[in-house]
Amino acid sequence: VQLQASGGGLVQAGGSLRLSCAASGRTFEDYSMGWFRRAPGKEREFVAAISWSGGSTYYADSMKGRFTISRDNAKNMMYLQMTSLKPEDTAVYYCAASRPTAPIKAVIDSDLESWGQGTLVTVSS
Repeated sequence: VQLQASGGGLVQAGGSLRLSCAASGRTFEDYSMGWFRRAPGKEREFVAAISWSGGSTYYADSMKGRFTISRDNAKNMMYLQMTSLKPEDTAVYYCAASRPTAPIKAVIDSDLESWGQGTLVTVSS
């Protein structure tokens, strides 16, 4: 599956932003999906994951209560709604897909098949 992330930009601390990930090429609902990020000078970090049906979600501790992952299988889209943004959320955000039919745990464990190109989120203080 091919993925393309979008929606990044510059936002003030405390603000909100919604990222989108468009999928193409394969049956989208076969894939568990997730978001990852890489801040300047840091390792890639898991953000959130969602099962193929959308029925299960999982978040990194620092994102719980602030970020919401969702998907629309009819539109082949995944989203990340980010609220109460902090300067430390500044990073390039990537969407990713598991192997077909893999469970959400595969995403959490970074056992992934496809990556989008990344979209930059900058949070100013």
